[in-house]
Amino acid sequence: MTSSSISVRESDEIAAANASGKRPVVFVHGLWLLAESWNPWRDFFDAKGFATVAVDWPGDQPTTSLAHAHPESLDGTSIADVADHVAAVVAQLDVEPVLIGHSFGGLVVQMVAGRGVAAATVSIDPAPSQGVLPLPVSTIKSALPVLGNPFTFGRTVTLTFDQFRYGFANAVDETQARELYDAQHTPGPGRPLFQAATANFNPWAKTKVDKRNPERGPMLLITGEKDHIAPGVMTRAAFAKQRTNPSATELVEIPGAGHSLVIDDNWELVAQRSADFLARQGIS
Repeated sequence: MTSSSISVRESDEIAAANASGKRPVVFVHGLWLLAESWNPWRDFFDAKGFATVAVDWPGDQPTTSLAHAHPESLDGTSIADVADHVAAVVAQLDVEPVLIGHSFGGLVVQMVAGRGVAAATVSIDPAPSQGVLPLPVSTIKSALPVLGNPFTFGRTVTLTFDQFRYGFANAVDETQARELYDAQHTPGPGRPLFQAATANFNPWAKTKVDKRNPERGPMLLITGEKDHIAPGVMTRAAFAKQRTNPSATELVEIPGAGHSLVIDDNWELVAQRSADFLARQGIS
């Protein structure tokens, strides 16, 4: 993708980051969320002296209400589309950025870091890259709203509250789960889930990550103890593959946390663990 694919909002944030002279932190959301879900994180890292940019997926609407009104805007969006878009944003930055991503965004930041363009990367509850096994039962159950219907490959899918509760919000109480669903959940494209599910049978999989590039930079992987969508066993498998890289690679588990850990009451703890990692690597 070229710079012409970058939205006005993203362009404004890139310009502000470049004008500040500070190191940017680029945030990449996952399925069923929007860039605005990172707003508390942006305030947190702004206060620590970074500049922040929250990246859209190609086809994202700017608000949750518009996303529900126009779900078709994400039809057919692939994981490669997202990775190329993030790389296009990174290419416009004057200072090599930190990448932080959650869920499929966690996979995307690994993909982009593998291109050697990140100062450091934080991958939170990442979707699996090609070669990462196993695929736990809870992951399959969480993905059934998409994978259970082959017609969703090129379409978007809106989760019911019960589906969101199981996959995202299983580790919070009913009240907070409902608040998160009402405020944050948006339709998501089915194609990335099919791409991840078939990656280990496809030598040309779009979820391939270059884990050996010596220019990858330091990487932190974070897992929630109770995550259903991306359980710890999956994140630990990703860590085992990423740690073959010569750059520092660390793993942190957040006790009692589920997949919603970046938007629920755990978010500040997760953000602090991320900031601590950057400090250990001397990145500011």
